[in-house]
Amino acid sequence: MEEHSLAADWDALVALTTMQICVVQLDNGETRIRQEFPDEEVVESAAARLRPILLNGDACFYQKALGALGYFCRALPLDTEWVKATRAEWRLRVDPSTPEEAGYWVMISDTVTGEDQGLDRHKLAMAWIYGDVVHHDMERRQEGDAFGLFERFRGAVPLVAWAMVGTIELLNYIRALHEDGVLQLRKEVLDERVALKSTTWEHSGQVFFAPVGTEAPTNASTPLPKDWARLGKTADLSRFRTGFGGQLLRAARSPHMPELPSPEEVEAARTPAGAWTRAQLAEWGVPWPPPKGWKDELAERWQAARPAGPPAPPPTPAPADFAQDTLDFG
Repeated sequence: MEEHSLAADWDALVALTTMQICVVQLDNGETRIRQEFPDEEVVESAAARLRPILLNGDACFYQKALGALGYFCRALPLDTEWVKATRAEWRLRVDPSTPEEAGYWVMISDTVTGEDQGLDRHKLAMAWIYGDVVHHDMERRQEGDAFGLFERFRGAVPLVAWAMVGTIELLNYIRALHEDGVLQLRKEVLDERVALKSTTWEHSGQVFFAPVGTEAPTNASTPLPKDWARLGKTADLSRFRTGFGGQLLRAARSPHMPELPSPEEVEAARTPAGAWTRAQLAEWGVPWPPPKGWKDELAERWQAARPAGPPAPPPTPAPADFAQDTLDFG
């Protein structure tokens, strides 16, 4: 939870735990009530991370962690008192036993049928978390259906924010006890990576390839089966496709790789019949017969190989997009 974007601004996160309402009286006597919340996707991802902390049966349920902390602090009066107070506050804010503790109610009435309905904020929040986000509890979702998505979301934001605050505070308390020697935790417990800082995947290594259907390696330490070959410097990676349809593109070009034509050069190479010769396509590394979208692929590879700058204009449409052989009868 500490790594989530909502926790990047601590003061803003704490503010979300309370009812931040703006009330404006207009000249015509109308009263406008306004609340602003973070983007729903941001709160959804936070709720998804919180879910195991909220679930009684999960190994990392908040109260389980707090109970374990209480055991290790049983001989420390001040810490024992903190654990008791924190347990009571969590129950009040995250799992209230009565509607009066939930914060507010939303009441609606159908003027046609005369039916009245009302839910407290906690039940609306749980309908959003378990019905709208994880689609796990349809009974809760149906209970909050009449109130609409925004009312369910509005009820959930303070709950999610407060649970995040409580979880991060508990983490910091555990860190302090570890530094004081009350807890002896393995180094990796506090140092293990739990969130990605970058989502760009890049590694240095060797690449091997084989025809589709070739025996695959059994593990990482044994030699590769026969028919596997190492990808050399002169290979044109655009000619290789994976079993799932992906293609190795945007590879660094060596001096031995074919010169990539610009979209204008591709159009200029058309024959009088409006097509391209097999020899010309082979020079560009395009297989025969040319696959669908080959011109777009060439344009992407050409653009990727260019220095950074303004994008190239799109090629001029032509009446024909096919290739043919040129036959020499002379």
